[in-house]
This record gives sequence, C-alpha cells and structure tokens, in this order.
Amino acid sequence: MIEVVRPGPLATVQDLGRPGLAHLGVPHSGAADERALRLANRLVGNPESAACVEFTFGGGSLRFHKGAWVAVTGAPVPVRIDGRAYGANAPCHVRRGGVVELGTPASGLRSYLAVRGGITVDRVLGSRSTDLLSGLGPAPLASGDRLPTGPVTGLDAITVDVAPAPSLPETPVLRVLPGPRSDWFTEDAMAALTSTPYEVSPDGNRVGVRLDGPPLTRSRDGELGSEGMVTGSIQVPPSGLPIVFLADHPTTGGYPVIAVLASASVPDAAQLRPGQRVRFRR
Repeated sequence: MIEVVRPGPLATVQDLGRPGLAHLGVPHSGAADERALRLANRLVGNPESAACVEFTFGGGSLRFHKGAWVAVTGAPVPVRIDGRAYGANAPCHVRRGGVVELGTPASGLRSYLAVRGGITVDRVLGSRSTDLLSGLGPAPLASGDRLPTGPVTGLDAITVDVAPAPSLPETPVLRVLPGPRSDWFTEDAMAALTSTPYEVSPDGNRVGVRLDGPPLTRSRDGELGSEGMVTGSIQVPPSGLPIVFLADHPTTGGYPVIAVLASASVPDAAQLRPGQRVRFRR
C-alpha cells in the first residue's frame, strides 16, 4: 500500500489507456508520455502496461507501507528516498515506511513513478487511467489517498542498474504529416507551421497543448462537421492558433486538422512546458 503524502500540482494514475473505444465516445487517455511509462515499468520488472503515477511538475511525496522497488522516468526530477538523493531512470529500493519525494523538473513536464507489482486501483473500461476530460477512472490524487499495489511474484527480474536517457531538447522539433483537412488552409499556413517556432501557452493540460505564434490562415470558410480525432492531431480553431491534442483529447472535433504528429513525436509533445518554444518539421 502506498499513501499519498503530497500529490504536487497534479498527480494521476496512468497506464496505456483505453484503446479501441473511440467509436463509443470513450477517449484513449493513458500516459501522456507512453515512452517514459513503458521504461519505468521495464526498470522494475513490470509488464509495460502496468499502472504508474504520472506527476506534472513533480512536487509529489509518497509513503510506502511495505518495502518496494520503484523507478522514476520522464521529466528529470530530483528523487529523494528518506532524504537521500537517488538518480532517475534507475530502480531504487524503498524500505517499509520509507518516503519518496520528487522535486521540480529542470526540463520537461511529466514524470512517472513505477512500483514493482504496479498500481492496482480498480479498472474502468479495461484501464486504471485517470481521464481528465471524460472523468473516467480514479480521481486525481490527493493527500491521504491510498494506492494498492499488485503481487511481485511472476514478474521479470530486475537486471538493469540504470537506463541512459537523452536530455530533453530546449527547443524540440516535432515531426508532422499533412492532416485530413490540410486543404482547408493556404500553402503559406503549412509553411508557417513548419518554419516558424511556436511558444507553448500556459493554457494547456492533458487534453492538449495550446500554442502562440503566427496564425494559420484558412483557404476555405464555413463550418466543418464533427469528425474523428487522434492523439497528435493539430487542430486549428477560428483564432488560427494551433492546438496539439494529447492523451485526454476528445474523440471528435469540429475544427479542421492541418497536420498530425508522427507517433514518435507524441511523447516529446507531452513534455512541453509553458513558455517553451517548439518547432515542427514536415
């Protein structure tokens, strides 16, 4: 059992989400940075799909009521166990009654804490993930919450001391493909998107990243009927300022999608923080 001493700005339980239910109006959800969640689970011998805790801007503190192996990945945060500093991207042992504290990341936004055996809160529609848009899954964590963990028998052995991870770039370059409604925009709009840096707005969350920069000009007026949306869609509302959809995005939308992130760039988009600059490359 894990007790939440302090959740930080935002902490949620996340796994790999609810795929295959968009036709029922159920968002995919799951870890915003799947790459970091999968690595955290591998480091402690869990299946990659096990549920972890996703921290936004760090700041969390957890007390372990029994001994456990943990690993922290994603945005690099200072990690302390009972006051002693430990490295990220490495399995660490926590004694019974021990407290794990996360500082504030120097770069990036979201960090993941995996515990051997996984977090075993109840599943909702096959997933333990918190979906902030639909309200599915457990509520965001609060002080005093208790998180059950699964058995450790039958899991892979812990064989890695540390997993080298590249540092997060100061100005990420995200790869894009033309979207299903790129023909609703002028050629200058796509050129602006892929040649000019944009700045991450503070008005964003797990649903999407809002960007400030050159407005993207339409070549067509009128309204667009609602159509399916995927993670990484770059939707353009009437303001012309793009929004990059993340894990908790709606299943449908009525604004045209000028481009879609390549899947390998989605984890990088999930680590964008307010005020940071980002570039897109076709």
